[in-house]
Amino acid sequence: MLRLGIPVIGVTDIPRAVAFWTAALPLVATEEWRSETWRTLEYADGSGRALGLLRSDSPPEPRPRLHLDLFTDSAEEQQAEVRRLTGLGARAVEWDLYPPDPDFVVLADPDGNVFCVVDLSHAPSGGDRPSPSGGDRPAV
Repeated sequence: MLRLGIPVIGVTDIPRAVAFWTAALPLVATEEWRSETWRTLEYADGSGRALGLLRSDSPPEPRPRLHLDLFTDSAEEQQAEVRRLTGLGARAVEWDLYPPDPDFVVLADPDGNVFCVVDLSHAPSGGDRPSPSGGDRPAV
């Protein structure tokens, strides 16, 4: 049976990416499948795999169709997390696609991979919370 695995981020420097993502999120690096071109990160509580880091020479996409959303529960928490993440090496991204009154902030990791920090108390952008049957935020 086919199953969805984990998101994988292409990076140029595996140790730097491990340091960033394990400081950014409650993740730890594992020995599973470890090589010079791969690291698996799992949840610190041991509940399973969370993220793969793959050595890549291709440049990051400035407007990726697939990206990570990191959730916060309030605008204050979102602001604090953006400050913390930029302190860890993330950078703010000039984003011309912000809707009026956005619920998300676009950042890039140290390799330039774009991700969003989303305030769930304000999500989704431009409307009410999605129903269980669907509804999406605008594409980043």
